[in-house]
Amino acid sequence: MSEKDRNTEEKIIQAAEKVFIERGMDGARMQQIADEAGINKALLHYYYRSKAKLFAIVFKTAFKTFMPNLLGAFKGDDDFFTKLRNFINTYLGIIEKNPHIPSFVLHEISHESDRLIMMLNELNINIDFIFEQVIDEIEKGHIRPIDPKHFFLNVVSLCIFPVVAKPMVLGILFKGDEKAYHQMMGERKTQVADFIIHSIKI
Repeated sequence: MSEKDRNTEEKIIQAAEKVFIERGMDGARMQQIADEAGINKALLHYYYRSKAKLFAIVFKTAFKTFMPNLLGAFKGDDDFFTKLRNFINTYLGIIEKNPHIPSFVLHEISHESDRLIMMLNELNINIDFIFEQVIDEIEKGHIRPIDPKHFFLNVVSLCIFPVVAKPMVLGILFKGDEKAYHQMMGERKTQVADFIIHSIKI
């Protein structure tokens, strides 16, 4: 592939991501993506023949960008609580830099959950090793008995809610003060970890 082709494909992916975030898979049009990328529709179809194929590439690219770093936080030789803090810090850092991803996923869940589930299955994301660590910590008497799935959902939910509910959080808690909101999001990296650890640690 030539440098020109790589640059064009990159422009298309970035444009498609923007349009899909704004309009969802069903609402997006190939012409809108072409316009956003600054190319004609014929050239867009030359690179990507269908909207569905382009959507799948954008979705998988987004997840492949951050999943290794995110799951990597639970690997290594650190103790469980340090891994948990690293996971939360990494997750919130990723969300801060890519606030569109949670909203993008939630939009697709509400419109085409089957399509989303199929693409997630194709990514073959395996978090069983995190569940195994939770069970191991319980057996060692380090944390209270908790279903690993509930543990994982609690962590993710506490991280993601202020992002997907930003308009409400910003309006009610901070009266529209963006600076105060971003300061709070920085504090969440410690606050969420402390809350989870204090709730499960024996």
